[in-house]
Amino acid sequence: AIKVDLEFKNPLKISISVSGVSLICQLSEKTDSVESEVSDQHATDKDGHLSTSGLQNDLELKKLKSSWETNSCNSSICQSEVDFSLGGCETTKVHLAVTPQLEGVLNIIGVRWKLSGSTVGYHNFDAILEKKRVKGKRRTRKSPSSNLKFTVIKSLPKLEGSIIHMPERAYAGELRRVVLELRNQSKYPVKNLKMKISHPRFLYPGRLEDIKAEFPSCLEKQIDCKLKDMHASSIQSSSNLLFSFPEDVTVHGESTFSWPLWLRAASPGSIPLYISIYYEMENVSNDMRYRTLRVHYNIEVLPSLDVSFQISPSPSRLSEFLVRMDIVNKTSSESFQLKQFSSVGCEWEISSLPPNGTACPSQLLIAGQALSSFFKLKKSNKSTCEPTTSSLSSHVGRSDVSLGPQAGVLFDISSTPLADFHHYERLHQVKSNEGGPSNVDFILIAQTQDSIEGSSGTVRLFCHHACHCSIASESPVSWRMDGPQALHHDFSSSFCEIGLCMTIHNSSDYIASVRIHTPGPQSSIGQLSDAAGIAQTPKSAGNQEGWYDASLVNDIKVTSDVMGTLSGKPSSLDSTAPYIWSASSSTKVEVGPMSSTKIPLQVSLFSPGTYNLSNYNLHWSLLLPSNKDGLVRDQVRQTSGTIQGHSYHLTVLQSP
Repeated sequence: AIKVDLEFKNPLKISISVSGVSLICQLSEKTDSVESEVSDQHATDKDGHLSTSGLQNDLELKKLKSSWETNSCNSSICQSEVDFSLGGCETTKVHLAVTPQLEGVLNIIGVRWKLSGSTVGYHNFDAILEKKRVKGKRRTRKSPSSNLKFTVIKSLPKLEGSIIHMPERAYAGELRRVVLELRNQSKYPVKNLKMKISHPRFLYPGRLEDIKAEFPSCLEKQIDCKLKDMHASSIQSSSNLLFSFPEDVTVHGESTFSWPLWLRAASPGSIPLYISIYYEMENVSNDMRYRTLRVHYNIEVLPSLDVSFQISPSPSRLSEFLVRMDIVNKTSSESFQLKQFSSVGCEWEISSLPPNGTACPSQLLIAGQALSSFFKLKKSNKSTCEPTTSSLSSHVGRSDVSLGPQAGVLFDISSTPLADFHHYERLHQVKSNEGGPSNVDFILIAQTQDSIEGSSGTVRLFCHHACHCSIASESPVSWRMDGPQALHHDFSSSFCEIGLCMTIHNSSDYIASVRIHTPGPQSSIGQLSDAAGIAQTPKSAGNQEGWYDASLVNDIKVTSDVMGTLSGKPSSLDSTAPYIWSASSSTKVEVGPMSSTKIPLQVSLFSPGTYNLSNYNLHWSLLLPSNKDGLVRDQVRQTSGTIQGHSYHLTVLQSP
């Protein structure tokens, strides 16, 4: 039906009754020119009322009126009539509708009415309006009827759509399964359905089998679980998603079609969701082969869990990091039970601290409460991911930690919809250095307490994603000195040579050039105490008694190395150095990105005692690729530096 709004005004100061108000229409074949037929039969005055000035006589006017009345009663056109009353100088608006029953061209010519049940009035929309002179030129205003001509085609299928179980309000991170329902009220089937989603970070299409699966058990890991590919027929971008339904999907006439969707309230705020459904009709009309259905929803997302991470190098082992997870429950009444913590990607493995303990002993986080948990992150032994055709193969989760006192079933973050939502979170949380090997992604999964206890009718699952978490410290170079801690040697026969091994690790995304500088004999005095010659306490030290090394009391300084240790700068106790570095005074090596290398070192000791072998320096610099725009250099916080050696204590005793 075509609906037209008309406004009527009573210029009189008395009330009048108006009845039988309806549109004057003409329905003709497509090849006919309706406009020429109507305009050639009559002319109008400037007020738009019918005038006989362009007609040959009154008989032609009567014939034209009779033709309109006959046409209005024709079964090919169905139209509405309105009756109303107008008070003196009163204005009212009426709604009229016309529905053509045959194909052709429908032209809405005017409107007719009957005053007080006796006098018939007409108004022609094709009135030639008064011409106005604009800058010496004559300009004719556009006729209103130019927008009242319609091409009438056969009745086309029209889909009606809605999303079942779509909430008006949700908490951030909440994951739900909703259902898209399409209804075809016509007799014709539609096919080749495509769907465009405005915010795939919030709404993502599922698989047809998800509609009958039990939630959330359908997201759990299976024994024979294999990586599930993403929809091969989906075109993705950061802002929208174009999804093609399977080719065999057809919505038949007078039937309903359902498809599962996954809803995730990604971030707090008022979120508008727009869905466009494209569908085609076959052999219905040559004028229109497809139609579009648009669905719009607004969802209010409230804050829930605020999750943040801090990653720092392990003080004891290279290629390992300590992860601190801070969680704050920002709701006013909800309590959450933490279920699972996972690292995404095949490059990393994560485990709880302590190793045999529980990462989150309390497990339950009530409203307004905060919680901190610690984990160990290390490089995976598998350097490459398993081959797969999935576009998300590089983000397959290999390491999961079950939170809470009892280990439960883990959720599969490598399958739909968790992997799909994580893909769009990575696009949303993009950073300048994203995608490098020095970044890691995390997923935290939780449930509300009422879902666990079964007091609510539905299970409420929450997943929070943290992407591109950097593990790079201020200095990308770290190292560890390996060797003996204590030994015996007969210094009466010869001096003692001890072999050491320095393992250097580069945690950056670029090659690091490292130079190890070991000083000469003049500055190699690092003895803490020895039996051959121990300095006595100076008189200025007061009444203190006993043996001690004056260098540790008078010249201790704090270094800025990564481990944050204290090292002393020993002073010479006599002219002979108690130890020297036997190797070259400078060793240079290149360490690849996210890799380690071992450097052999050797130290010679000339007397028994305890030594702090920390009088060496590491000079490092990153070998950045050439970039004309300088973008790579701007993304790196520091490209070179010098670090003083760590404290390494070695005790050598005289052999009996």
